[in-house]
Amino acid sequence: MSALRGLPPVDTLAAEVDAPRALAVAAARAVLAERRAELLGGALGETDLGARARAWAADVTRPSLRRVLNATGVIIHTNLGRAPLAAAAREAVARAAEGYGNLELDLVTGERGSRHIHVEALLCALTGAEAGFAVNNGAGAALLATAALAGVGREVIVSRGQLVEIGGGFRVPDVIAQAGARLVEVGTTNRTRVDDYSRAVTADTAAILRVHQSNFRQLGFVEDVGVEALCELGVPVIDDVGSGALDALYDEPAVRRSVAAGAALVCFSGDKLLGGPQAGLLVGRAEAVERAKRHPLARALRIDKLSLAALEATLRLHRDAPDEIPVLAMLHASREVLLTRAERLAAALPGAEIIESVARVGGGALPLLELPGPVVALPDASLAPALRAGDPPLIGRVEHARLLLDPRTLADDELEATIAAVKPHLRGQTP
Repeated sequence: MSALRGLPPVDTLAAEVDAPRALAVAAARAVLAERRAELLGGALGETDLGARARAWAADVTRPSLRRVLNATGVIIHTNLGRAPLAAAAREAVARAAEGYGNLELDLVTGERGSRHIHVEALLCALTGAEAGFAVNNGAGAALLATAALAGVGREVIVSRGQLVEIGGGFRVPDVIAQAGARLVEVGTTNRTRVDDYSRAVTADTAAILRVHQSNFRQLGFVEDVGVEALCELGVPVIDDVGSGALDALYDEPAVRRSVAAGAALVCFSGDKLLGGPQAGLLVGRAEAVERAKRHPLARALRIDKLSLAALEATLRLHRDAPDEIPVLAMLHASREVLLTRAERLAAALPGAEIIESVARVGGGALPLLELPGPVVALPDASLAPALRAGDPPLIGRVEHARLLLDPRTLADDELEATIAAVKPHLRGQTP
């Protein structure tokens, strides 16, 4: 009780915090509440309440969503925001955020326009589709496509091997149910043939849904049906190709292939292999795209102006300068480039060594692909929490009790910041 009585008044402690009064008072109250709980729990040791209050105030004024240095080697890291935007996309976002814009204004006629025109021509040029538009995420694109083409009560045919669940518990059967359609399963878990689909087609069949398996692969005694064969069955095909690889990229399905095959709607993400912002893209036949645009869900799923600006800039880069898209640059980085970055890091960090390891694509794309290359190994994995608490936070990966810094996911202009973040924590270094 004497320790409790010895706690300072709120105003006295707040005076030790160099911050606006409201923030200083909030910090003092929070710290005093924490200290009371500690004392009641038996923690009687000394503590600098002023320092704690100042730290509390500094912490709450720091933005919650912050830039981090990604040294994990996972290129499309969902926890770290997936694809980093290219410089042109970042600049486009800044321009769109400054004041007003012609989001839905036709500057020629002065009348209301459509936000879809900002990317539709680019999507058509890049994919070969008759029409296309963007919504706010890939799952939304799949939901909208199914709802638009199937409607309430009609059948959607899906292979059992494609009834997948992706991150966050998003399951294909649930998508079909929420779209109001009836699921018709064909084939088996590992093998589905074109005859399985053709026998399932009835007068109530609205569409065939083909779903990329995304973050896993089936190997061995497996068989599925290509999009070309499905499009020959005379039923509209919705092809959810997932990661947004416009052309063939390792074993990822290509958007252009599905469009060329005649799929009614092709759905893919903007923030994976496309390398842009979070978005869901729908391209395909003009009539099917128009039905999706006019569906009531399209309003709920519409993309905002900042994401649209970043998406337009990213699509322009795919057309004009794909090497400037960070995701593609990381994916195709040469060993020479990676080794140069690793040597620069290792030379500045005492005790570090360069070893061989494997990076990953991440984000549900190319799950079996390994990207070998040099990484910088720090001998003490216990550094990880301290580096995460830094400003900016630095995130590496732990292997065999060592902390690895993978240069594949660190840009050249992030190397000095990485060195500055790590060096004070190494033995014999002073902050």
